[in-house]
Amino acid sequence: MLVGSHLRSDSDPIAAAVAEGADCFQMFLGDPQSWKKPPPREDAEALRASPVPVYVHAPYPINVASANNKIRIPSRKILQQTCEAAADIGARAVIVHGGHVTADDSAEEGFKRWAKAMDQLETDVPVYLENTAGGDHAMARHFDTIGRLWDHIGDSGIGFCLDTCHAHAAGEELASSVERILAITGRIDLVHCNDSRDEAGSGRDRHANLGHGTIDPDILVEIVKRADAPVICETSEAHRMDDIQLLKTGLGLT
Repeated sequence: MLVGSHLRSDSDPIAAAVAEGADCFQMFLGDPQSWKKPPPREDAEALRASPVPVYVHAPYPINVASANNKIRIPSRKILQQTCEAAADIGARAVIVHGGHVTADDSAEEGFKRWAKAMDQLETDVPVYLENTAGGDHAMARHFDTIGRLWDHIGDSGIGFCLDTCHAHAAGEELASSVERILAITGRIDLVHCNDSRDEAGSGRDRHANLGHGTIDPDILVEIVKRADAPVICETSEAHRMDDIQLLKTGLGLT
């Protein structure tokens, strides 16, 4: 089992991963809040050759479920460009948030737009849908909604990334989260193992280092164990080495 870190994209990510004791790492390929195409990386060849696997997180503004053409079409474009840039560095996968519809739109139409986006996407790099923390009309906040979305996109080959902080913030019961997601998707391809600064059901996406928030660290270790998938800690750099060590110890990897 691989346990790793989310790293700054402008650092030397391979060296940073090794320094933290990470077995894998995740990064952005550009500004996470931007619609701009990811620029080429000077270290692309080194990343492709690296024995440390890399995952790419897509930019946050992506919302392929939106009814607004000025959001949906650029979202499809930047997702395509991110997948192409991820392929250039030999990334294992691209992780993307589910997006949302508005109050005057229907979830069903959002699901259909998601399916169309996956039909149009051309990529050799797998895409993983990540569950999200908040939003009354989110596509991937509540597990029952994820199930309805999966009915539309599950056959596309899309994977799934389970974020523990997001599930907690969404009000989903964590102890059974792995089994319930597997019943919906049949797969968990990656875990974002994060504590939460806020209480369950808060809807707030504020990560904390493991043992520094409101989630029992033993539950986090158990989730990772049951998911049996690579793990990324998207936590503060100041204590992330401790997070990696906590997980590795709990999993019997050290």
